[in-house]
Amino acid sequence: MYELLKKDGTAKRGRLTTVHGIIETPVFMNVGTAAAIKGAVATTDLREIGTQVELSNTYHLHVRPGDKVVKKLGGLHKFMSWDRPILTDSGGFQVFSLAGLRKIKEEGVYFNSHIDGRKIFMGPEESMQIQSNLASTIAMAFDECPSSVADREYMQRSVDRTTRWLIRCKAEMERLNQISDTLNPQQLLFGINQGGVYEDIRIRHAREIGSLDLDGYAIGGLAVGESHEEMYRILDAVVPHLPQNKPTYLMGVGTPENILEAVDRGVDFFDCVYPSRNGRHGHVYTNRGKLNLFNAKYELDEHPIEEGCECPACRNYSRAYIRHLLKAKEMLGMRLCVLHNLYFYNTMMSEIRKAIEAGTYKEYKKEKIAGMREGSSGDL
Repeated sequence: MYELLKKDGTAKRGRLTTVHGIIETPVFMNVGTAAAIKGAVATTDLREIGTQVELSNTYHLHVRPGDKVVKKLGGLHKFMSWDRPILTDSGGFQVFSLAGLRKIKEEGVYFNSHIDGRKIFMGPEESMQIQSNLASTIAMAFDECPSSVADREYMQRSVDRTTRWLIRCKAEMERLNQISDTLNPQQLLFGINQGGVYEDIRIRHAREIGSLDLDGYAIGGLAVGESHEEMYRILDAVVPHLPQNKPTYLMGVGTPENILEAVDRGVDFFDCVYPSRNGRHGHVYTNRGKLNLFNAKYELDEHPIEEGCECPACRNYSRAYIRHLLKAKEMLGMRLCVLHNLYFYNTMMSEIRKAIEAGTYKEYKKEKIAGMREGSSGDL
């Protein structure tokens, strides 16, 4: 159940109650594609850095180790030793981005595994069955994620097919949740809005899927090459047409500034690989912009990554030491940078929630963005 606690303009402060605990929104979901955060980050670390939701991927876990294996081991929560909410992406984006040769039909998609080349078929029912085996808290509907530069005619056909697939996902999820050996019979389902940068297609699709009374609604197919301005334009157009009494999830976004702008437009849920991917390359986020710890100027720098930060890296280690680890290719260097970045994101979301509650979100956003822009010049 989603409860809207406060609005500050169009920014929403909400609460989603699930079988695996309460999610305070806006929230950033920490991405652990194959049931682990890249960079040697354990679920015990996630608790320490304030993670509310972990996100894993249906396609990757289906390919390896296999969703039926995970089910036999008690489901994803038990498998990875994480007792808080998990969202599983449907696999749709990976099918269309990784598969290479693929054949899209009304029943679903035929493609080859990117790992061993074996033939795989995935459709709405298969995606729901895999996610039910994983027993995640929130399952995502199976959709087509068309290219952002697809022409209008193709985009409309694709969106119409995604709607038909969503109806099948909902029916299959309802069936699975009634089966006696289902690990999580209270699994939630989020639908996905598509339509590229065509406002009218997006709005029509939002209204169509909004009528299905799902547990939440995602906006997909953004942050895939279009400009930030185009993304904000689509959010301005679409979010008002999605149910306001349900959580709104902007998939794959993004930078701290992207998140701040999207919260201002009414978005609740976010996920992105940036904090972990950038951390593994020595790029760390601070309130004064991004730092590249490979830079020579940090060789003798005894300061933490950011003064006042309470993450495990900043509480214990200097920029100079972390830079040494990165240069020496010691995994601890990557791990500390990833922990810092995820803590930065999770802490920013906590600040966002407090600002909305206080009715000061506009001022908070302006100051946060100004600080990051002012301090980031020249370091990366």
